[in-house]
Amino acid sequence: MTDDTDRAMPPPANDPRIDCHVHVLDPARFPYSPDAPFHPSGGEIATAESLGQVLDAHGVRHALIVGPNSGYQFDNRCLLDAVARGAGRYRGIAVLQPDTSRDELQALQAAGIVGVAFQVAMFGVEAYRGIGPMLERMRDVGMWADVQVQDDQLVSIRPLLEGSGVRIVFDHCGRPDPAAGIGQAGFAELLSMAETGRAFVKLSSFAKASAMPFPHADAWPYVRALIESYTPQALVWGSDWPFLRAAARIDYGPLLALFERLVPDAPDRRAIQWDTPRRLLGFGDPA
Repeated sequence: MTDDTDRAMPPPANDPRIDCHVHVLDPARFPYSPDAPFHPSGGEIATAESLGQVLDAHGVRHALIVGPNSGYQFDNRCLLDAVARGAGRYRGIAVLQPDTSRDELQALQAAGIVGVAFQVAMFGVEAYRGIGPMLERMRDVGMWADVQVQDDQLVSIRPLLEGSGVRIVFDHCGRPDPAAGIGQAGFAELLSMAETGRAFVKLSSFAKASAMPFPHADAWPYVRALIESYTPQALVWGSDWPFLRAAARIDYGPLLALFERLVPDAPDRRAIQWDTPRRLLGFGDPA
């Protein structure tokens, strides 16, 4: 059997894409960690082969694979295997212990890992109070801090993130409270961080910023505010495939169609889905 992860379809000539938030889970080859907070199952299983097939079907050239706390916690073997088998198609975000050394970070970089995930939304701000030294090591080697916050958590953790000097990417539009409005404290902090020049945001998983079913119209004002503050030069798009713990069915094609609806300008879409992630995450030139 051929390995579909190594055989990417060419992107549409005028609409190339990079998906900046996917997961790979393969418990048959890489058993889950017993202490992981959640063990995905059934349709949530997402092998490297399945990822390649989904991306090929939608003309997506590259993807950023985010190591999930779900299933694997600090075990990055499945992630590293997928990145290696992608032969340049993928970059990775690892989940690491805070005492990870500079040498370990650089070894991961050589294997295609561009950043480290910090799941503040899952574990809370206090769990990350001691990560300052690690953030500084990441800054020194040029890695990204991939941070998922929700509601007003950014108010508390921003000084630590910003003070470290590390480059930051925020998941899922910052996960604002959909009922609290643009002016809510955490989202206001996120908008103001655009001025630092060291932050960018994933326009991904609108369901996590919404109390409404697809197409999540209550999340649209947050998306538009992010586009205005960050501009397409500091925004990327992500699907959040395979949609872990989704409250309702989600399909890849409708997510792409929704993005086109929210970003009707073709040059802006190209920047968010291609030019910006290529520049920031180091993906190679198209074939």
